[in-house]
Amino acid sequence: MVTAAVIVAAGRGTRAGGDVPKQYADLNGKAVLAHTVAAFANHPAVDHVQVVIHRDDEMAFARACADTAILPPVPGGETRQESVMAGLSALEVHSPQYVLIHDAARPFVDAGTIDRVIGALGQSDGAIPALPVADTLKRAENGHISDTVDRTGLWAAQTPQGFRYDAIMASHAKARDAGRNDLTDDAAVAEWSDLRVAIVDGSAENRKLTTSADIEEAQRRMNTGNAANQTDIRVGHGYDVHAFEPGNHVILCGVKVPHEAKLKGHSDADVGLHALTDAIFGALGDGDIGQHFPPSDPQWKGAASDIFLKAAGAEVAKRSGAIANVDVTLVCEAPKIGPHAQAMRASVAKILDLSMDRISVKATTSEQLGFTGRREGIAAYATATIRLPL
Repeated sequence: MVTAAVIVAAGRGTRAGGDVPKQYADLNGKAVLAHTVAAFANHPAVDHVQVVIHRDDEMAFARACADTAILPPVPGGETRQESVMAGLSALEVHSPQYVLIHDAARPFVDAGTIDRVIGALGQSDGAIPALPVADTLKRAENGHISDTVDRTGLWAAQTPQGFRYDAIMASHAKARDAGRNDLTDDAAVAEWSDLRVAIVDGSAENRKLTTSADIEEAQRRMNTGNAANQTDIRVGHGYDVHAFEPGNHVILCGVKVPHEAKLKGHSDADVGLHALTDAIFGALGDGDIGQHFPPSDPQWKGAASDIFLKAAGAEVAKRSGAIANVDVTLVCEAPKIGPHAQAMRASVAKILDLSMDRISVKATTSEQLGFTGRREGIAAYATATIRLPL
């Protein structure tokens, strides 16, 4: 079952103010769009992520999403419906069964909401997350109340709005051909086309950022809210060792280091990243690197080990957690690690999308004792501290 996501990011976001559209506003060191895209790119049930951008935003998009493995962006249209249609059309070559359509300015969508939407598509043409309206609603004319609106049965719609791909594609085409460009969301397009759309529980955190005040509040939440909720502190430990074989360099923590030999292994034998991957899986209570990436599987032969570490980091994010700190110790007589330690820290920080102050890479010798002392290989120890919601 192929599931794709369309992220609609072609708007101008003028109400948010600032020098850039709101989807490119800075939020904790990354663009709002980068946070949004990551929520889908890191979700195990989502196979493809298609972003629809404004024609003037190619450079901004490239900066925001340079490190995320997603499809190339496509330009949007004058209306949201036109932009969604562009994204749906671009996905046709991938033959998705399900598609999730999401606002770029909702960076706090969680894995549970995505799961609920996808889960409902087995029984309905579409599904949207929504919250029941709790406030009393008033209708006003000329600045004065004219009526109280009955809120019974009213829901506030959110995204992602999920659909069976063929059904929503046909509905958008039908609306376009009928000249209907006034439908405010994809559920409205589906309703107009007589599709059956279910409601699943939304999330109060899945707010759309519209104004500059929304973005400021989102920044405060990034600074304090996540840590306050992530009170289950876990520590994991990892250990790995690889022997030397003929070669002229080693890969350590993602950095190529010249040496008189290389490390022997099924993948690139990056002993530092292997130990760290094990530490993260250990903190999660989720087995080890061999269970997730068996050395007997030919697809991992010669693979770069950042794939394994990224997968471990994505599993933390999937559980709405965060990596607080990682610490790697390399044990060898040679090569010298000190000159490369900062580059290794930067490499790990990039792979896990963490700041440098959360990464430690250091080295020691075994005082010429044991196999490392005899220069037969390199060992690595690693610890990872993570925070999860209780």
